[in-house]
Amino acid sequence: MRWRLRLAYDGSGFRGFAAQEGVPTVAGSLAEAIGRVARTEVTLTCAGRTDAGVHALDQVVHVDLPAERSAALDPAALIKSLNSQLAPSIVVREADVAPAGFDARHSATARRYRYLVLNAPVPDPLLASLVWHVAEPLDDRAMSAAADALLGEHDFRSFCRRVPGTGPEDPITRRVIDARWTRLDGRPTHARTAGTSRILDDSVGKDLGPALAPAVGFLLAFEIEANAFCHQMVRSLVGTLVDVGRGRKRPSDMLDVLDSADRAQAGQPAPPQGLTLMTVRY
Repeated sequence: MRWRLRLAYDGSGFRGFAAQEGVPTVAGSLAEAIGRVARTEVTLTCAGRTDAGVHALDQVVHVDLPAERSAALDPAALIKSLNSQLAPSIVVREADVAPAGFDARHSATARRYRYLVLNAPVPDPLLASLVWHVAEPLDDRAMSAAADALLGEHDFRSFCRRVPGTGPEDPITRRVIDARWTRLDGRPTHARTAGTSRILDDSVGKDLGPALAPAVGFLLAFEIEANAFCHQMVRSLVGTLVDVGRGRKRPSDMLDVLDSADRAQAGQPAPPQGLTLMTVRY
């Protein structure tokens, strides 16, 4: 019987999601906890593997359990038992028997990520595990203009590690549904979504909550949604967009970098701690 779990986790203490021998991972810790409850070895499949240090607010996994074990499991009791073992680093938010044919990875139609940048002259120790601190002043309007180039279907070879088993000439095509920058203070910046021009609302800033307000400077949130992502894609995009904000690149350069299909043309990937998997759509 296939079970579906929705979970959140702080990636700071883990070497990524995927299980690895001898190092702490989200999948390894969760599989051990489920195995203790169900009294069987389990293998997890997730909607999107996150790298070391990357967080999630709405990761989705599925796990296949023997029918006789599943029959004895109550979803509420399963959630309580898993959270007693794993929280607060990993929290299971929902658990239920999956619909017929459900696959956490292949049934997903889109994933949404958020990256937080603290733009301030000095770091904030309370936010250090959640943000990338950039001391130089950033032009957030230029960054928003550059993000417009990402919308639609593109070859993202410039921003991704090569997929194993593929060559340098093989395209890495992804369809970006939404790409936007917002300041925590809610000041709107120009953005377009899926080909429709509009002024960005402040919903992202509100979602961050007052507890994340820095003592000095302000937070910039980059949110991007696509049908799928390749390895280090979001972090590479953010690194290049921040180069635009620093004045090292022009907003129009973003399309040139995309068209080049050359990894060397993009900026260095942003550090992992600013990245969070926000939601998975089915």
